[in-house]
Formats: sequence, C-alpha cells, structure tokens
Amino acid sequence: MLVADRYRLHVCIGRGGMGEVWQATDEVLGRAVAVKLMLAQATDPSAGDRFRLEAQTAARLSHPHVVGVFDFGTWDGKLFLVMELVEGDSLAGSPSDPLILPAERVAVVAAHAAAGLAAAHRQGVVHRDIKPGNLLVDAEGTVKLADFGIARFVDDPSAALTTTGQIVGTGLYLAPERALGQPASPASDVYSLGCVLYQLLTGRPPFRADTATALLYQHIDTAPVPPSRLGAALPPEFETYLLSLLAKQPEQRPPAQAIADWFSSGAWRSYPGAAPVRPHAPHRTAGHAPVGPPPQQTAGHAPMPMPAPAHTPAPTPPPMNRPPAPRPAPAARRRQSPASTGDKLAELSRRRPRKTAAVAGAIAFVVFLIIGMAWLS
Repeated sequence: MLVADRYRLHVCIGRGGMGEVWQATDEVLGRAVAVKLMLAQATDPSAGDRFRLEAQTAARLSHPHVVGVFDFGTWDGKLFLVMELVEGDSLAGSPSDPLILPAERVAVVAAHAAAGLAAAHRQGVVHRDIKPGNLLVDAEGTVKLADFGIARFVDDPSAALTTTGQIVGTGLYLAPERALGQPASPASDVYSLGCVLYQLLTGRPPFRADTATALLYQHIDTAPVPPSRLGAALPPEFETYLLSLLAKQPEQRPPAQAIADWFSSGAWRSYPGAAPVRPHAPHRTAGHAPVGPPPQQTAGHAPMPMPAPAHTPAPTPPPMNRPPAPRPAPAARRRQSPASTGDKLAELSRRRPRKTAAVAGAIAFVVFLIIGMAWLS
C-alpha cells in the first residue's frame, strides 16, 4: 500500500485506540520510516485539528533521544504522520513476562529519557503519556521518546473516563495532580518516568488496583513501597532519588534536566559505606577543576607527613651540620675599640700602684738584711 504516492507500507508494528503505526519506506528519499495513520477522525470531528497541532509541535523537537517527525498530511480521508523508524523494540514487556533490568541499565534509560523530556520541556511541550511502550530502544541501546503530542489523545481525560481499560492502562503512570483533574505539566512527565523506572527495576508499577478509581486514589494518597523491599538490587542513593521522582507534590520532584545530569554523572553508583551523594548537588562542568582526594591519597604522590604539634620544640641539628659562627666585621670591631681601650687603661691604673709597692718592700727587706748581718759580725 502506497500512502501519498510516496510512503510504501510494509508491516503494522503498532495499533492503538487512535490509529496504527506501520513500518514503511520513503520511496522519494529511499529511507526507512514509520507511518502513523489516524483512524478515529470519523468519531471525533475535532481530532483532526488536534492531531495537526500536535504533529507540528512534535516536529519542532530535534534531539537524539526523541523520535523525529518528518512529514504530515492527509491520504484517503485519513491523517498520517511520518516519523523516524527506530530499529528496535520498546520497553513494554508483557503481563506474563515483565521486563526487569539491572540498575546499570535502568540508569541509562533514566538518563536518556530524561534528556529527551528536558528538550521537550524547554520547547514548552509536555509528553503526557510516558510509559514503557513509548520508550523505544534502538540497536545501539539508545532510548528515544515516541508519540509526543499524539499521546495527548491517548491520555485524554474525557476519553479515559469512558473507557475502563484505557484509564487503567494509562493510570498506571498517571501523576497525582492529573488524577485530581489538574492539567499536565513537566512535573507530571517526571512522575510518569519515575513509575516506568520503578517498573523496570521491580517488574511491576508502583501502584496496582482492580478498579480505576482505587488506582487513582493510590497515586494521590499512598506512598510507594521502596524497590529494595521488592527484591530490586540497587544502591541506596539510586532508590532515594527514584522515590523523589514519585513525590506527591509536583514542586518536590526534580526537573528532567537535573535527572539526566544526575544519572549520566554516575552518582547513582554509591553503595553502603560510600560518601553520600546529594541528588541536587551541582555537577561538574567544563572549565572547573574537580575536587580531588586529600593530598595524602592522591595517586602518584607519597603521603604528606602530618605537621608537628605547636608545643613540640623543633629538634636541634647535630654539631657537624652547624655552619661556622661568622666573624665580626672590622667596622664592628672599630666601633667597639674606644670602649675596650678605656677599660684596659682603667685596669692598668688599678694594677700599677700594687706592683710599685711590692718592689719597694722587697728592696727594703734586702737592705735591712744586709745591715743586720753587718751588725752581727
């Protein structure tokens, strides 16, 4: 079947309440594409205008983690949308065989999906239907968001209330504020992403119920069970951050860009005993040197010795290491000579009378000795 004399349809790869998605070939450009045909146009007269508006909105998005939109038009009374064909599968498992991924892989899904949401949110686009079936994985492991804007009709509240199966299917990932009838917002997409990540870790969504009403009340009032209690092996920081995506109040959830940065930085890898990582801590950016370990722990450098306490005296070096004492400069000796000469003269003046008296006494003793010997003779 040839659509618009250009797109050759091959295999139907998806079918929903609003239309079908076909694997096709663009015979003009010679590339593989996906073509979505809208089938609910006859039952909803306004659907065509909304489909066109949302197609134009999705076409403005150009991001590696968003399925691109190439063309839009009408063929045989049906609206069609031509999109990028992702050679892979979605993350939707089956009720009998749910898809469970390890923490490492779920972190990649979180980083890619959040980056795609952030790009959409920057353009003022809210996805409104984040679920495993709308997360496509290509052959290289890249996750791409599909059905931007078109999902608005799949998740339209007025249609959901009239179709029990649809409200249950969509309600598994429905944000609390949406369950209360409030309009969708970027925070609503974040909550839905949190539900998807929870399911990929545990094999089940955070809330399940037999009726749509009971399910909506759980989203509004019930706290989710931590994934670790359901057997999921993941670091505690990962679990804490994931539960922040499921906060009941929209303002308590991190924005999509912060989620992408946190998971891509590897902060989720912390384990018990590791230093805690704050989910909203600023991440490293180019141009700023990262904060490294203390000097004694830096690779390639010897540990730095601890400084001595302030009250410990420095050790005295051995005598052989002492430099010889410097001799006084001549100028210094000349400046000191007047004072030294005066001291010596004073000392000599004190010694001179004592020496004269001693000599005179010795002479008198000799004279008296001679006189005494002569008198005796």
